[in-house]
Amino acid sequence: MREEQIGGLRTRITGGTDGKGGGNGPLVLLLHGFGAPGDDLVSLADVLNVPTGTRFVFPEGPLSLSFGPNDARAWWLIDMARIAQDRAAGRVRDLSQDIPKGLAPARETMLTFLKEIERKFGAEPRKTILGGFSQGAMLACDLMLRTTQPYAALIQMSGTLLAAQEWGPLLSKRKGLPVFQSHGVQDEILPYVGAERLRDTLAHAGLSVEWHNFRGGHEIPRMVLQRLGTFITMVRRTRLGVLLLRRARLRRLGGTVHRLHVL
Repeated sequence: MREEQIGGLRTRITGGTDGKGGGNGPLVLLLHGFGAPGDDLVSLADVLNVPTGTRFVFPEGPLSLSFGPNDARAWWLIDMARIAQDRAAGRVRDLSQDIPKGLAPARETMLTFLKEIERKFGAEPRKTILGGFSQGAMLACDLMLRTTQPYAALIQMSGTLLAAQEWGPLLSKRKGLPVFQSHGVQDEILPYVGAERLRDTLAHAGLSVEWHNFRGGHEIPRMVLQRLGTFITMVRRTRLGVLLLRRARLRRLGGTVHRLHVL
């Protein structure tokens, strides 16, 4: 693994041909959750069973928190008092209509980051998967909807529906996008019902959602990692199959066959 500043963010890079992101393999970009250290998800690269040469990029949230571990980070601040009040009152948190004040700045930071990743690593969007856990999953989903880049897939681990009034009109342009979504039925941080709303919203808009629930809380169990590895592998194979089919059609039509890029 190596670390460097990319787009203003401290970033960990691993995988690839040299364990440091080398080569031109597919790229998986994962965003950590609220209150986690910047390297919280890095270990996933060692346990996911994915195609050889797959590169992993883990940017660190720009905000340092004054509570929790010394290295706790965030993409935007959340109302901790509201969370405590909801728990005390037994209310189920519904964030579907919330538009956090810090979401737009986080989005702009990450859009700049994505452009830099593409330039620096030669990471074609068609070979890039965006995703994250918890708050990182929400940001990844927002990014997917705000850009027109043809990213390969979206990963949503313990995320929830956010900014529904803004996301709704943007979903149709991602029709057919493969989405991996997982959530614990006993999650007390981001309730299960919010994940179901996200799943249904994405599916109704035509995105191809692979849904995995599990008995557990706000976490990523081994079962999810096993299925996520399979998902990443299948996205690559599907992309390869589509491109091979396109090339065959071009040959039959006498068209130009461009250099083949696979995920």
